[in-house]
Amino acid sequence: MSFSQTVKSELALAKTPARHCQMAELAAILQFCGQIVEAQDGYVVCVQTENVHVATKCCYLWKKIFGRVPDVSVARTVPHKRTPVYTIRAVSATQTEKVFLMLKIPKEKLGLGNMHFETDARLLKNNCCNRAYLRGTYLVIGSMSDPDKSYHMEFVCHSEHEAEALVKIFAVFELTARIVQRKKYFVVYFKEGEQIVDLLNIMEAHKALMELENARILKEMRNSINRRVNCETANIAKTASASSKQTEDILYLQKHYGLENLPDNLRYMAYLRLEYPDATLKELSELTDPPMGKSGVNHRLRKLSQLAEKIRGE
Repeated sequence: MSFSQTVKSELALAKTPARHCQMAELAAILQFCGQIVEAQDGYVVCVQTENVHVATKCCYLWKKIFGRVPDVSVARTVPHKRTPVYTIRAVSATQTEKVFLMLKIPKEKLGLGNMHFETDARLLKNNCCNRAYLRGTYLVIGSMSDPDKSYHMEFVCHSEHEAEALVKIFAVFELTARIVQRKKYFVVYFKEGEQIVDLLNIMEAHKALMELENARILKEMRNSINRRVNCETANIAKTASASSKQTEDILYLQKHYGLENLPDNLRYMAYLRLEYPDATLKELSELTDPPMGKSGVNHRLRKLSQLAEKIRGE
């Protein structure tokens, strides 16, 4: 199971206690996944989905709100296809009228096919209802990447108006979402790990939140170790390159100038570097007698290199 499906599984099993929150969550499912279809006694509302988590939550909310389990059927629309299609529908046109009335769905604006109505603001007047609405929304149109690979959560809307309305609800919780058009859809997305963690907390997907946090900690530790290793590797390479150049310059002086002609302080440092060609400046400073600081060692080695360059030029 992908991490995205793990989140949906947790949200599907979450029991929404308050009736007004249950109505907001079901309204989100119907808004993004609901349909109006013909029936024997008129028109009924239904939800068709391949996601068992959506079907599970829809049935639970329907029973809680309307006191009766909806009609549920399972079919395979494509032969040999593993994933079945779940259809949850009102038992009658009368129950559909009740759905419209209780969820404040503007039925006069709806026709056959996908509903895509705008959820009534009265269902979203409380923060708890907004949380429930976002749970239902993620179940139907949400997804997120594996946090071990990247941080990305998105909601695929059918219209720009739907996307902008969703962004406003995120803003209630001080979350900044972005919108991008992808073919005929408008995608609301987050790419910052911290905001995704906050959103999982808002939707009350606490187990998934802990998994994401653990993944973030491990990733940050790996990145920190890699940065340190890269830094140390670069320092070692830099030190090796510098000591090699210093040794090369001293050997050039020995051949073309004579180390015995150097001042005492430079001659001492030249012999010390030749004796310890791989030592760092700090290690060389600890070998000096009398003791000398790193800056003093570096100064003398630089003087030797400058002298070698001068002789090369001449």
